[in-house]
Amino acid sequence: MRERQASHGARRARECEAFVAGAAGRLLHTATLLTAEPPDDNPRARRLLTLALAHTYAGWDRLRGEDPYDRARQYLATRFAREAWLRHGALGRARHRSTGLLAALTPQERLILVLRLYEGVAEEQAAALLGLPTDRVRAICDRAITALTRARAKRGRSAQEQPAQGESTQGQTSRGRTAQGEAAYVRADGGKRVGRGGRA
Repeated sequence: MRERQASHGARRARECEAFVAGAAGRLLHTATLLTAEPPDDNPRARRLLTLALAHTYAGWDRLRGEDPYDRARQYLATRFAREAWLRHGALGRARHRSTGLLAALTPQERLILVLRLYEGVAEEQAAALLGLPTDRVRAICDRAITALTRARAKRGRSAQEQPAQGESTQGQTSRGRTAQGEAAYVRADGGKRVGRGGRA
């Protein structure tokens, strides 16, 4: 009996390690998009990742064929929504102090935009996860895209109209491209989905 339990525990540990090795990077990127923190300074995103992975590990034996990535992403999203609500009183209010383009969105807009465009979650699934009507999810996603487009355009105009003193033309062009690239950042595929066995 003890040998069976030890064998099961060892197999569980190997499966979890393989999953974390394959999925942690993408989940961290998702969490960083949600928190709108810089990729090199994202303590809130790293905390969300740690909690999501711990939650997934704790329920590993209850997955029963469910993709652990889906479980971790679901916890990541709901935990972010809960913390945003407690921090700001509502998902639609205060924006993050980050200077990135995604900081122009409310936490709710970021959450739905990331789920829909970066993670590819269907409207119906996102609505069920967040407890919102499907039409509401669609409307918020459209509003977020419009707000992001406007923020990108405004940043581009500011870069052209107010170049830094002594800044080269090449530096201005590079910064403009960075602003445009950040708008497409959410759509980029950050990596393959990784299943329970750690294989893509």
